[in-house]
Amino acid sequence: MVRTGAEYIASLRDDRTVYMHGERVRDVTEHPALQGAIRSIAGLYDLAAAPENRTVMTFPSPATGAPVNMSFLMPRTPEDLVARRRAHRLWADATFGMMGRSPDHVAGFMTGFALCPDLFARDGQRFGDNVVRFHAYLRDHDLYTAYVIIPPHIDRSKPAHQQEDPHLYAGVVEERSDGIVVTGAQTLGTGAAISNEIFVSSIVPLGPGDESYALSLCVPTASPGLRMIVRRPYAETAPSVYDYPLSSRFDETDALVVFDRVFVPWERVFVYRNTALTRAQFYETPAHALGNHQAQVRFASKAQFLAGLSLRIAESIGVDKTPQTQTMLGELASYCAMAAGLVVASETECVRDPRGFVSPSATYLYANNWLQATYYQTMLTYLRELAGSGLLQVPASYKDYLNPEIAGDLERYVRSPGLKSIERTKLYKLAWDLVGSEFAGRHQQYELFYAGGRAQTTSVRVYRAFDFAAARAMVERCLAGYDLPAAPPGS
Repeated sequence: MVRTGAEYIASLRDDRTVYMHGERVRDVTEHPALQGAIRSIAGLYDLAAAPENRTVMTFPSPATGAPVNMSFLMPRTPEDLVARRRAHRLWADATFGMMGRSPDHVAGFMTGFALCPDLFARDGQRFGDNVVRFHAYLRDHDLYTAYVIIPPHIDRSKPAHQQEDPHLYAGVVEERSDGIVVTGAQTLGTGAAISNEIFVSSIVPLGPGDESYALSLCVPTASPGLRMIVRRPYAETAPSVYDYPLSSRFDETDALVVFDRVFVPWERVFVYRNTALTRAQFYETPAHALGNHQAQVRFASKAQFLAGLSLRIAESIGVDKTPQTQTMLGELASYCAMAAGLVVASETECVRDPRGFVSPSATYLYANNWLQATYYQTMLTYLRELAGSGLLQVPASYKDYLNPEIAGDLERYVRSPGLKSIERTKLYKLAWDLVGSEFAGRHQQYELFYAGGRAQTTSVRVYRAFDFAAARAMVERCLAGYDLPAAPPGS
């Protein structure tokens, strides 16, 4: 059954261990630095639970028949992928594409795992059964799962098992009859502090000797021995939603997740001490494709928001009709069309497996990853150019408008045709929160490295997914269609 926002908030009051500024957060739902993001996630759950959204956001649970979130649907047709996209888009639009790790993201990965239990069963049937059972558990309880699948940035010149301390990366340190004990740390726990479950694995390739770190498992966020050390939340310095409309509401936070002898029952383990399976779970199942399907729907929403904001800025200073501005807006529109169109292409050209399921085409999804990393900066630059110095000359906070000694000055000198001072300032503060605040800087870095390094990981994925054999065959067919001309008579 889909949860309400109130039920989600209540689920976070579980004595989880979160540290911020050297102090433990006693209740994440009451902490001012986390409240905004929690309320935004709660709003997503309320959207999904609303009767008017039931057909878009839910499908009947195969186990209970109750409506459950569409992000857990195991797609069998291209139409199922479209249904998943529509649900993703409703949630993405609600946060203007600003929450990259909303609850439907890791749900896509877990759904992809459950589509291929035979892969996990290579090391024993129980692991395949665990994946299927756990997906159903998340689905029927509508749980929010975050993930930590990258080891800490310490010494990338050495594999995991050659680090100076064998317990730097999250790995198994003890095996018991009823489960395993994990010690070490993983990153980048986006949304971990406000989630219900944490999926732990490594998307970074592991090699011989790294078996202790070759794991795939899920633990409750409030597990004993699990600590989350959160980077400074940007919401804590946002004096109001008016002054920082994005930072105050959509900062998911990122966390270093530390495992201090965390016990994990066997039924929550999907891969155990198998480096090949640890990598295969992402790329030999639809997991990475379904997770990136959500991610690219989210990015298309964000791109549209950025383009719309650029237009509003241009309108505010009366340059929206100039050829130079329309050229920039046209390019922004092109990026939006490409981002959204590649998602549709991935559904139309979906991959079918022998058991009757489908998944989005990696060719188009990974091309979108490259587009995201390559052109997000360009889109921000155009918004900066359109706004110009207007981004810098705005009142310090909403309180300036409450002071009668200066409010009149602001009304007279800080305004635009058709926009009163308060509305103009509101618009430019929104733009600043997207291009200039700490929240904006984090998002710029986030989009650049969303799928890994653009020149390495992202481009290599596109290279591997693209049908170069067909492209080469076209060239060979062209070459075979002509030859060296015969020598002219008498030569």
